[in-house]
Amino acid sequence: MGYLNSVLSPSKQVYADDAPVSGGGLSQNGKFSYGYASSPGKRSSMEDFYETRIDGVDGEIVGLFGVFDGHGGARAAEYVKHNLFSNLISHPKFISDTKSAIADAYNHTDSEFLKSENNQNRDAGSTASTAILVGDRLLVANVGDSRAVICRGGTAIAVSRDHKPDQTDERQRIEDAGGFVMWAGTWRVGGVLAVSRAFGDRLLKQYVVADPEIQEEKIDSSLEFLILASDGLWDVVTNEEAVEMTKPIEDPEQAAKRLLEEAYQRGSADNITCVVVRFLANQGATSHGTGGVTSV
Repeated sequence: MGYLNSVLSPSKQVYADDAPVSGGGLSQNGKFSYGYASSPGKRSSMEDFYETRIDGVDGEIVGLFGVFDGHGGARAAEYVKHNLFSNLISHPKFISDTKSAIADAYNHTDSEFLKSENNQNRDAGSTASTAILVGDRLLVANVGDSRAVICRGGTAIAVSRDHKPDQTDERQRIEDAGGFVMWAGTWRVGGVLAVSRAFGDRLLKQYVVADPEIQEEKIDSSLEFLILASDGLWDVVTNEEAVEMTKPIEDPEQAAKRLLEEAYQRGSADNITCVVVRFLANQGATSHGTGGVTSV
């Protein structure tokens, strides 16, 4: 995704022979396992970033997972990767009012990134699709067109909405702010940007906001797993297909790699990044990728 006719900038990430970077882990309390896979795909440069982090806040084990898809260079996505979750868990209301803490952290990270960009000629931006696990709550926050999908009771459910300029409410918000949406290969804000919300994008900031849409889900025995991915996956794989591919693979790192490989084989023209989080009902799990979700 990104700017019309933009020149792609190389990032500092190093990929050996175009092999995907992958990894994973298990939470200390055995309640969830996670895996990720990320590759430039058919692109010569890499503007996707991801973060998988387990932390402790006020005695609670917290999982923080994110996919950040940059445009106009990698600077914004890399900045959000390194700062968003730190800003979030240091928020005084992180536990007591998690939704408002997430909204504050998104907007604070955006304004701090824009301040840091004063000497840059090019206007970089980034999506963010994030999942926060606190206790029995899953909070998904989204800006842009990376996407979060859960499998609950065997069914694929999108828990974020892609922010596109031609959506009725997004177009109305942009026009109310004095902007416009026009067709230039796809619908674009100001004829330039193919997403209607993002971090960065100083020249379009009046219209391209970093206000996240937040959805909360209860973590219970029916919630099997979560997929976060950049549009390099979703451009060529449906929500239902991604869930069906992930279901039989207990190891979330292997599941993330499987999704990435499928997107590449289907001709995805973009960077591809996938994060898979499995919720483990058998809380005695002791090693990465063991034991699927069981019914209670």
